Amino acid sequence: MEIKLFIAGIILFIVAMFMQSIKKFFKSKTSQSLFKNVYSWVDTAWTALIIASFLMFFFIQAFKIPSGSMRITLLEGDHLFVNKFIYGLHVPFSGGKRVVPLKRISRGDIVVFRCPPEALTISEREAGEKKDYIKRCVAVAGDKVEIKDKKLYVNGIEVDEPYVTRADMNIFQSFNLYETDEQYQQAWEEGKLASIPGNFIRDNFGPVIVPQDSYMMLGDNRDYSFDSRYWGPVKDKYIKGKALFLYWPLNRIRLI
Repeated sequence: MEIKLFIAGIILFIVAMFMQSIKKFFKSKTSQSLFKNVYSWVDTAWTALIIASFLMFFFIQAFKIPSGSMRITLLEGDHLFVNKFIYGLHVPFSGGKRVVPLKRISRGDIVVFRCPPEALTISEREAGEKKDYIKRCVAVAGDKVEIKDKKLYVNGIEVDEPYVTRADMNIFQSFNLYETDEQYQQAWEEGKLASIPGNFIRDNFGPVIVPQDSYMMLGDNRDYSFDSRYWGPVKDKYIKGKALFLYWPLNRIRLI
């Protein structure tokens, strides 16, 4: 969105410069008045669009919750602002590189990130489609992660997750197609577990080690979330920011 706003701003800037060059051809009072009004609108619009794109690219992004994967923490249709600079300012055209981070991503943070290619369908990848996801970071690089009968363990310790919704009381056992932990780890990192029927890894998963410069993201609506269990770790370059403030609907306004 911010790139589109920037391009629109540049186009209007060019239009404004062109209008300045033909200003002399408007000689009557009526045409001069009309020209002045149109030029004023174009001049204001290109400035506003470029400033808005700058703010959205580096600082704040508006985001709408697209699904129920974060219930009941965040509901479908909730609108929120995302803090894009807290984890570092994005360097344009650097492939996701960020500089001057104010803090590191921590376990428990609710994070917005660009959907990894492994989480897209074949048709979405072929079409070059891009999506933003929002999930909770449950593990960082080097952490050992395992889910046993719906319970999350990080580095061998069960994690207290009062925010998690478990809507399905059934517990499905694992179905492991891989002979060794190394094969399972590689398949997970490559997003191949997404091809296994979801119930076989939903409630019993791992163990895996989160690779360098990556994170494991899970939805709070744990039984109905398409997340890192299936399509693998989220690389640091895909991170966009931290959920900051829920501003709509009005009866749910709050800091996140």
